[in-house]
Amino acid sequence: MAVPTRTAVAALCAGLTATLLTTAPARAEQHDQAWAVSFAPHAARSEAPHAPRARISLDDTTGTLSLSVSRDGRTVIEPSPVGIVTERADLSKGLRFLHRKDRTIDERYRTKSGKRLDRRVRMNETRLTFATDAGARLDLVVRASADGVAYRYVLPAGGGDVLGETSAFNLPPDAGAWLSTYRVDNEGQFAPYTAATAPSGEYSDQALFATDGGYTLLAESDLTGAYSGARLAHDQGTGTYRIKLADDRVRTDGARGTPWRAMVTGDLATVTRSTFTDDLAPSSKVADTSWIRPGTVLWTWLAGGRPAGQSLAAQKAYVDYAAERNWPYEAVDAGWYFKADEWDTTDPNWQTNSWLPELVEYGRAKSVGIIVWIHQRDLDTAEERAQWLPTLERWGVKGVKIDFMDSEAQPMLQWYDTVLAETAAHHLVIDFHGSTIPKGIQRTWPHVMTLEGVAGEEKRTNTAAHLTTLPFTRNVIGSMDFTPGAFQRVGLRPNTDAAEVGLTVAYESGMQMFAGTPESYDARPLARAYFEQVPAAWDDTRLLAGQPGQEAVLARRSGDRWFLGGVYAGAARAAEVPLTIGPGRWLVETVRDGTEGLVRDRQVLRGGDTLVVDVLANGGFAGIACPWKPGVTTCYR
Repeated sequence: MAVPTRTAVAALCAGLTATLLTTAPARAEQHDQAWAVSFAPHAARSEAPHAPRARISLDDTTGTLSLSVSRDGRTVIEPSPVGIVTERADLSKGLRFLHRKDRTIDERYRTKSGKRLDRRVRMNETRLTFATDAGARLDLVVRASADGVAYRYVLPAGGGDVLGETSAFNLPPDAGAWLSTYRVDNEGQFAPYTAATAPSGEYSDQALFATDGGYTLLAESDLTGAYSGARLAHDQGTGTYRIKLADDRVRTDGARGTPWRAMVTGDLATVTRSTFTDDLAPSSKVADTSWIRPGTVLWTWLAGGRPAGQSLAAQKAYVDYAAERNWPYEAVDAGWYFKADEWDTTDPNWQTNSWLPELVEYGRAKSVGIIVWIHQRDLDTAEERAQWLPTLERWGVKGVKIDFMDSEAQPMLQWYDTVLAETAAHHLVIDFHGSTIPKGIQRTWPHVMTLEGVAGEEKRTNTAAHLTTLPFTRNVIGSMDFTPGAFQRVGLRPNTDAAEVGLTVAYESGMQMFAGTPESYDARPLARAYFEQVPAAWDDTRLLAGQPGQEAVLARRSGDRWFLGGVYAGAARAAEVPLTIGPGRWLVETVRDGTEGLVRDRQVLRGGDTLVVDVLANGGFAGIACPWKPGVTTCYR
């Protein structure tokens, strides 16, 4: 059999399974066939009346598969090609149907971070098995839930390496689109287009579209070193977004499933609240999670830069400040293990020369855990990891911020697989920078507290519109280390002080890294007081108001308190926010921008009332709402 070339493969979202047959019966005369997959179409229709519906079709003339998604009878994804090519078989055409198998998935799990800690997964799964006349077999596995549709391919032993996917998403050309140009560090900014007018090029697969059927966020789940990371390839003038893999050849050894090609689907509130990509991922591989602790962090890079990274005295002062605020962590960034006179050069005697053990003990006495930055190059071999990770655990370090992976190719993903298992074994939580995006990783490896993969606070070119798009794109799929709170970067950030406070709630991160200086916090006591209250783990999340590129107001619950975070792009306004956080009376305390700095307001409202907050241009607000009864005067504790 001739080996298909890479050029025969276009690429977008897919999921299939292949197995070799020793014999294949001749193709019988048949007509085009189609299969529907939806979430509990009968019993639970009242629970999910607007759930998406997938339709898989087989063209009997060409033997090609396509998948479309609708919602309430309206188009979400137009019929889109589905298929995969290996070095031994082109499984994108010449297929005939063999059989179908259905099952129901009903699971519960608990996470350590994210939009809510307790999760329930309910999906319907259909596995469709196809064969080619040459004897190759393919299973397309499709799942549907109340908030999404996903599919994957499962490749058999003996199928050979993967050369690419023919998977693609066909969007209506006039669909609204919010896209981020692809970068290996996933730090492209989001910009608005229509599906057809977006320039030709490659985009991150965390792409949001608005169609007649609602909103859809494209995503990926269960990505490991068994495969290759995906991005979207687009030609201007079409609504087609093809899956392109990071590798021209994906090494395959034995039977293997590809990552899920996911479509998070619903109204904007449903998409924003969804945990669909986590729900698709494998269960936790960490048996004992009692040592994993989310929390707020005093981050010292934007606060002190290189000098702070090489100063024990400076780091002790940061620990003191964190302890005064009851912040559970302080993060030591780059420099702490570098040679004093050669920045970016590792001191070969760091294990004996370092002042870090003294800092860890100093922090322990004040109930402040220490997180340390490490360059990926210092952990890229088994020998290096055997030196670093046990040493950090022995010293009492709580976690590592690993930086500069800058790749989603298969060898780097295999490195992730290894370092995830080894950091868990040494009880070190993780913050990945210069990294991939979550893709279900936080369910499988709950010690991953957050990942960068975002144009965050360090960027000098962010726009207010970009900030209001992130809650509906990047942050939907998992924790995001944006590092809010850099009040000292006036002129380098596009928003107001109140908006900067609001980001700590609008953006979810299992370790919320505060990026300001102690002096900037002290100059803003209302911001400092709010940061002393805000947690990093949530019982629930709701979208109160929003439109990508314009505004985003999220409410996150911790216990009986709801924390509110609002960010806006554009002109000043009296922002009107539906207080849809439950019945009863609520004391609502908001922090907003005033004429001479931040202002805190208090009012009592009923659930469902409209909260009105004066917002400056490119501004925002933060708030706390707690149950009110006579005598309750504040939500702060």
